[in-house]
Amino acid sequence: MPLPSFLTLPERSSKPRAAGLTHVLDNGETVESTRSILAASAAHVDVWKFGWGTAYIDPTLADKLSLLRDAGVRSCLGGTLLEIAWMQSQAEACLDWAKSVGFDRVEVSRGVAPMSVSAKHELIRQATDRFDVMAEVGSKNPDEVAPPEQWASEIAGDLEAGAQWVITEGRESGTVGIYRSDGSIREDIVVAATGAGGVDKVFFEAPRKDQQAWLIRLFGPDVNLANIAADQVLALETLRLGLRADTFDLSRTWQPA
Repeated sequence: MPLPSFLTLPERSSKPRAAGLTHVLDNGETVESTRSILAASAAHVDVWKFGWGTAYIDPTLADKLSLLRDAGVRSCLGGTLLEIAWMQSQAEACLDWAKSVGFDRVEVSRGVAPMSVSAKHELIRQATDRFDVMAEVGSKNPDEVAPPEQWASEIAGDLEAGAQWVITEGRESGTVGIYRSDGSIREDIVVAATGAGGVDKVFFEAPRKDQQAWLIRLFGPDVNLANIAADQVLALETLRLGLRADTFDLSRTWQPA
């Protein structure tokens, strides 16, 4: 059934997108749920990240990667798994495995491991000969609050080391990194991140509706958003298009008085 087209909505880029990308967090979806989600929303999903170490223990990984390829969705290995491999001096083995099973992208982070910025940049360079790299900036520890200038410096360094995009940490809870413990946004960090990397190169982890709406209202429908729950992709797209109360003014058509 063709979709309707009678409304005037904000301009929205289509796949393959260079901006306005939606990055989904897979926290253990089954093959069946993955197939169902893609059937409804593949047109709105650009990156599918296998969170934490789920890819390492998922016996259906090959089937899910096949579904993503067929749907035109890029797969990404989560950064925590690579951090653990790095701590065990197995980063190269992890990257080799990820390539062999068919991942398109890897996330390089230092959110939990005691990794220096220079070691992270070396890991980015190590990965760029096989993958598109998404570098994540920010700690998963709520007690670690880095100043804006530190965010800006690391983001610029990640891109210089070869990362194609940078993701600002927010976790699946939306309570760390660019967010305070109550989920409110650290605006100074957002300004620093975009100043260092440019809006097109930065993904904001935004698992909560209020966070998504705030970022869409600030940057427009084509802001890059990450850590979106797999079953919330269509809901996010309605926010981008002003089809929801939170962003209603984006789709309002003003008439002359």
